[in-house]
Amino acid sequence: MKGIEIARLCRVSTSTLKHYEEWGLVPEVPRAKNGYREYSPIHAAYFQCIVKMNIGFGMQFVREMMPLIQEGKIMPVLWKINQAQTELQKERHQAEQVIEMLDVEEVEWFERSRKKKEFYSIGEVAEIAGVATSAIRHWENEELITPVRHQESGYRMYSPADVRRILIIRTVSRAAWSLDVVREVLSETEHQHIKRAKELAIQSLGYIDQKLVARMKAFKSLNKLLDLISAEQDVWSENYLGSYGYYRDGV
Repeated sequence: MKGIEIARLCRVSTSTLKHYEEWGLVPEVPRAKNGYREYSPIHAAYFQCIVKMNIGFGMQFVREMMPLIQEGKIMPVLWKINQAQTELQKERHQAEQVIEMLDVEEVEWFERSRKKKEFYSIGEVAEIAGVATSAIRHWENEELITPVRHQESGYRMYSPADVRRILIIRTVSRAAWSLDVVREVLSETEHQHIKRAKELAIQSLGYIDQKLVARMKAFKSLNKLLDLISAEQDVWSENYLGSYGYYRDGV
């Protein structure tokens, strides 16, 4: 096969193919007497796999996996892919948690309130948030909030921004997440409106879903490549994997 044919098949430029060769992502390509590269169907399968895997996993991951495939280390590749999928699932779960944590109607209600005061007492804040004053003092000790003190009485004075933080802290804490998670959520929402932060989290869910679809499509090219290069004695080439008969016969 000619390079231009593979480039068209993969919908990339011939210079991109040369980069993949230079990076050692495909087996060495022999040359004809006239000096032109002679690509085989296996080379084409490698290139197709690289292009598809790049979309779903990124080039850094591809540059780690393709040399292993050339070395015949199929199982380490499969387990690394499995790990990447687990991490993607974890990312989605975290995004869902963020959306849940930012679904704080009371926070948005408080921000829209026309009766906001310049400062609130700890009792007033406790009533607004529906928590004990001891909980608010605990969050202060953990440096999650830093109310100012009245110059004469020394009483704590909570600003509307403090109340907003306390509402977020309460919601996240009730979900049984650690204080580190609370700090992370506060940091994410410190300079943004809660609604905007939630919108970004929803967008991230869409991006994660797209990445999953791209990976599922990439598996077709990976399967094709492994079918071509796997030896008969490799696990990949075994028939009836997972069946009772497979394990019984192997005993």
